Amino acid sequence: MKVTFPHMGSTLVYRKLVEMLGHEAITPPKPSQRTIDLGVKYSPEFACFPMKVIMGSYVEALEKGAEVILTSGGHGPCRAGFYGEMHKRILNNLGYEVDVWVFDSIKRDYKNFMNIVKKLKGDNSWLRLWTILKLLYQVAKDVDGFEMQLQTKRAYETKKGDCTRTWDKIQHIYNSVQDEKGLKEARQQCQNLIDEIPVMIIPEDQKIRIGIVGEIYVVMESAANMKMEETLGSLGCEVRRSHYISEWIEHNMIPKAFSKSHEEEILKKGEKYIEIKIGGHAKETMGNIVDFHEQGFDGIIHLMPFGCLPELVSQSIMPKLMDDLDIPVLTIALDEQTGTSNNLTRIEAFLDLIRNKKRNRLSKVS
Repeated sequence: MKVTFPHMGSTLVYRKLVEMLGHEAITPPKPSQRTIDLGVKYSPEFACFPMKVIMGSYVEALEKGAEVILTSGGHGPCRAGFYGEMHKRILNNLGYEVDVWVFDSIKRDYKNFMNIVKKLKGDNSWLRLWTILKLLYQVAKDVDGFEMQLQTKRAYETKKGDCTRTWDKIQHIYNSVQDEKGLKEARQQCQNLIDEIPVMIIPEDQKIRIGIVGEIYVVMESAANMKMEETLGSLGCEVRRSHYISEWIEHNMIPKAFSKSHEEEILKKGEKYIEIKIGGHAKETMGNIVDFHEQGFDGIIHLMPFGCLPELVSQSIMPKLMDDLDIPVLTIALDEQTGTSNNLTRIEAFLDLIRNKKRNRLSKVS
């Protein structure tokens, strides 16, 4: 069976899951202008940017022979919950014979979740499946941890691009991991690579830390967010995202009895501003801003697809939150017509504001 999936950040874990279960993984190309053009051409005009980019990715994967699409769902006013069905109908109308398997959280729809697991499992035993899932969860946690280290080091690298090249090497190394022994070897090898990256020594009071929050796809997929992490790193900022694949797995794939997900803590922190779940990641956006503030971050970049209803609600509450926490937030709406140069100017001005604010605060203390 030839299985594809959305291109959202690193495809390492999705690809390894499919391959280790004995299927052929059809990895969609990293989204390009062609991907976006295809998505815009075949998607409804009202659809949000993630749906269009993913639509284009599916067409490109089907051109490579994919037969099954493995994806996740959504709930509430966020239209992502309909996108699995919409993608399937559009692709069928275009002449592609494809099945779409939509994983909703195991905590929301246990029966549907297990039905898809059984289809994906194929002839593998349940013990084999458990062994694979356990290994890949550790892979996801490892690569997320290494990515966080690189998101910090990129701000201070002496040779631009070292961290990005190291990230590519890390993904290549972990792609070969097949068991616990290989996992331990990969972990040590990758840590050595990161430790070897030469960096500048910057005084602690001159460091700028920026949190990136918002809708999960535009936060995680660099092709949809103007390579926001690399851009901020090149401007001397440490970066953290509100979404990482290991945390998504923890919250959506592992029953509550076996884990205490980080996202549950984030949701509690967001309750002051959004009391109920309104779909998408609106409540998580507010909770993550509170969390980043508690960690001492200097500012927040809020990424949202243009017209995204949940994130529009977040944006409307943002002034209240900024007043309460005294933390600056820059909202950037993204779609197929987003101008990179214009937003880069906005980001640079935002960082100037943060640096001035930090200097003024330090001068008052001294």
